[in-house]
Amino acid sequence: QVQLVESGGGLVQPGGSLRLSCVASGFTFGSRTMKWYRQAPGKERELVAFIYDDGSTNYADFVKGRFTVSRDNAKKSVYLQMVSLKPEDTAVYYCNVVLGTRPYWGQGTQVTVSS
Repeated sequence: QVQLVESGGGLVQPGGSLRLSCVASGFTFGSRTMKWYRQAPGKERELVAFIYDDGSTNYADFVKGRFTVSRDNAKKSVYLQMVSLKPEDTAVYYCNVVLGTRPYWGQGTQVTVSS
């Protein structure tokens, strides 16, 4: 049974930092590309960043230079370090993996950037 469990969200002031975590189970984590998405109220879910099995990464333009995705295969975990947060980063952040053609999602973790 595939499970993705996110944590680490919260309320932070503009300019602040947060580190999101996603713990995976039920599949061979080390061989899979892991992705972070987000969805703001009233908006579509959008891709934020992803990390390949070899550790190479890719980022959406709106987070480049501010967010860093990483993984720990021994812990079956993927992380999203977020710095210089902006109010427009407010969203529910989701961890994602695609197995075959099926996407799996975690429950999400809320990030709110507000003064």
